[in-house]
Amino acid sequence: MKKEIQLDANGKRKFGMLDKLAYAAGDFGCNMSFALKSTVQTFWLVYMMLETGLLAALLLVVQIWDAINDPIIGSMIDADKRKYKMGKFKTYIFIGACGLLVAGALVFIPVPNAAVWLKAVLFIVGYIIWDACYTIANVPYGSMLSLVTENAGERAQLSTWRSIGSMLGNIVPSIILPMLIWKDKIDAVTGEVVKNPETGKAVQELLGGRVFLAALIMGVLGFIAFIFMIKKITIRVDENSVKTNESVEKFNVFKAFGNFFKNRPAVGATIAAVGMFLGMQSATTANTIMFATYFGNADLSGLVMAIGFVPMLFFMPFIKKIVEKYGKKEASVVGTLVSLVGGLVMFIFPIIKNTDIALVIYVLGLAIFGIGMGVYTCVSWAFMADAIDYNEWKTGKREEGTVYSLHSFFRKFAQGVGPSIVLLLMGALGYVSKLGTEGQSFQTAHNMCWLVAALYLFSAILQFVGVALVYNLDKKTLAKMNEELAERNAKPLAEVAE
Repeated sequence: MKKEIQLDANGKRKFGMLDKLAYAAGDFGCNMSFALKSTVQTFWLVYMMLETGLLAALLLVVQIWDAINDPIIGSMIDADKRKYKMGKFKTYIFIGACGLLVAGALVFIPVPNAAVWLKAVLFIVGYIIWDACYTIANVPYGSMLSLVTENAGERAQLSTWRSIGSMLGNIVPSIILPMLIWKDKIDAVTGEVVKNPETGKAVQELLGGRVFLAALIMGVLGFIAFIFMIKKITIRVDENSVKTNESVEKFNVFKAFGNFFKNRPAVGATIAAVGMFLGMQSATTANTIMFATYFGNADLSGLVMAIGFVPMLFFMPFIKKIVEKYGKKEASVVGTLVSLVGGLVMFIFPIIKNTDIALVIYVLGLAIFGIGMGVYTCVSWAFMADAIDYNEWKTGKREEGTVYSLHSFFRKFAQGVGPSIVLLLMGALGYVSKLGTEGQSFQTAHNMCWLVAALYLFSAILQFVGVALVYNLDKKTLAKMNEELAERNAKPLAEVAE
């Protein structure tokens, strides 16, 4: 006998595992594209051999545009009052998902012998098209968390499952992709593995054609995940009641930024997220180069870096109880302190001369860092859902798309500025693009170790500042906010207007 579907008081299917799986699938779909961003710098630096300064400038240009278009699309969604068969949010996600089928591969067109100006044009055009499709899917997806349920505990569960989808969407390509796109360079005459004369490690080369093919495959996998989410998730809050204002105002970017900075929880959550991207994400290129030149095994770099994400699995079965007992902010603060310890441990490995022992110390520091990030990663998206509620609590306006898209603006700005700064630092520390991975000196390879350690520590510091010192929705304040919002929303509209 078919199991009867349980309905809530509004006639909607009750919140359950299907919603969590569907929401996780949505971030898996996003990360089938987003995970490739960590490969962009490596592809254009190592395979396309763009000079570090030029690549840094190009990355900054496209990421500034990336950051600007987020609030524009967010406000567009807020102001859109048209009726859609699938619903407004799901429709935008579907449009973005269709574009991402092929858009992710456009920035990986393998033409290493093209003129520098043509490479620059291909990079900018390909990236902008890719990013526009990603934004159209990702902004409504992130905002949708607060529409699936109004229950704080259920939102925390959705945030956790989003993190699961994000982790799987990041780890799978992060582990498998390096194994597919890197290989030991073989001498055409002797048939032996080429070794760096200074480091004594095997020289590895990047296979650009495989990167392009992998991007196409990941686009298809992402599309399948998006379709599953669209079909299976249930929106329980009326989309038309979630609006920027009672009367649609013309979007004012300066006013939007001003209002955002008055939203202290949103600012705190954003600082923490920016810290994560400026540190961990920006470290990806330097980390890959470090593994290729210092440890001689770039193909395993993704597997090692995954250690920083795996500890999150330990917290997932208990996250609801942890949040209910201690609170999201309180538990996350403890985690950021642990991450600080992991960042400090990483400063030991560059000192160790034996590369095998150094690698063990690096992995240990990364594991401690990952354990600290476990709780924060599970609830980070619930932070933003609460920040949206905070905006309504303080101003009476529920600006879902605008608040989330400005949060996304700063995240993406960090994603652009961070890698650009790191590329410039790599150049200053001796990395020369035209020499590839084969010609880098031992000192340059060693400098990458110090750079990676510094980036992780910086990431931990900024996350602590955002969560512990700025984000102000502790367990007690959050309970008060939810109680007052529930009372306010229960009143007749006419009474609220008075």
